Amino acid sequence: MSKKGENIYKRKDKRWEARYIKGYDPDGSARYGYCYGKTYREAKEKVERAKAALLTNVPAPDNSRRRRFTYYCDEWLRLNKIKVKEATYVKYNTIVEKHIKAKLGGCFIQALSTALIEQFTQELLFEDELAPKTTKDILVVLNSILKYSARQYTGVFPHIEIFYPKDPKKEMRVLTKDEQIQFVQYLYKDMDECKFGTLLALLTGMRIGEICALKWESISLEEQIIKIKTTMQRLHDYESLDSGKTKIVISSPKSDTSARIIPLTDYITNLCRKYTAVPSAYVLTGKSNRFIEPRTLQYKMEKYVKECNLSGVHFHTLRHTFATRCVEVGFEIKSLSEILGHSSPKITLERYVHSSLELKRDNMNKLPVVEGL
Repeated sequence: MSKKGENIYKRKDKRWEARYIKGYDPDGSARYGYCYGKTYREAKEKVERAKAALLTNVPAPDNSRRRRFTYYCDEWLRLNKIKVKEATYVKYNTIVEKHIKAKLGGCFIQALSTALIEQFTQELLFEDELAPKTTKDILVVLNSILKYSARQYTGVFPHIEIFYPKDPKKEMRVLTKDEQIQFVQYLYKDMDECKFGTLLALLTGMRIGEICALKWESISLEEQIIKIKTTMQRLHDYESLDSGKTKIVISSPKSDTSARIIPLTDYITNLCRKYTAVPSAYVLTGKSNRFIEPRTLQYKMEKYVKECNLSGVHFHTLRHTFATRCVEVGFEIKSLSEILGHSSPKITLERYVHSSLELKRDNMNKLPVVEGL
């Protein structure tokens, strides 16, 4: 069965046709090659051989340089496995296996070039139909592997430039003040542990993985603080024989700044007192032996939003909304950055802070009136 982005189709004459890019004309248009087979597998094998032939048309001069790019990819992964967190390694492993090795793994180092990487980028964007942000993430990993390869390669390493696709900035959704009041009132109605946790995220700016992993032992009502020490993620299980298998991982936050202390207001503290449970219990369930994972919480959030008649709202919208409300009341940016767990205030300003129309209007009204106009 053909997969999306493979460009393998069953023809009317019952044969299978596989299309691949052989190169590009001076005007930038792609030149295609075609392979045919009686079955999907036959067509796929033929097109993979055709692609490999394109990539490996530069001969390797001696044994020391006969290693294909897949070798350097594997070595880069092996070295990074002990350097990065499991969640990061899983992301790297997926990118390398699914995209980089699949398209460039059979290539000798001498065959790598700026033009080949440009072709690789075009295939990601237009053949595989990946978003610019996803393509950029893949190219960042590829660039790191190329730098590692250059250090290990004994011959003259080719000069390669990588051009990253532009990722158009999207306006982040933020709840208006009226929408926020409406949403909070909804959560209060028939409030359970999960609704309470959702409200707590809105009032503190916690990430979805952080609220899912939060236990009552990390909340001190006496000191009025929350200690963010763990996060929860669903990750691809790269050690499983089942390529589609995933697993839940609870680990320390992704960076040192993500591990932080969030001060609580009297209002939040009193709210917590109503739902407090044993220290080992998860906040979202009130039980020690049961948690709610991020994907499930997203589903619940979709239900909440639908019942509130709100559009374009996701769980991360709560974090954006928290940051925006803080700025609107004159929050000091460095403090806000630390509460959100950012590495620098610049990230807070560029990514999470959104001026509402009301705030813009208030600021405009602060301008002095010029007499005589």
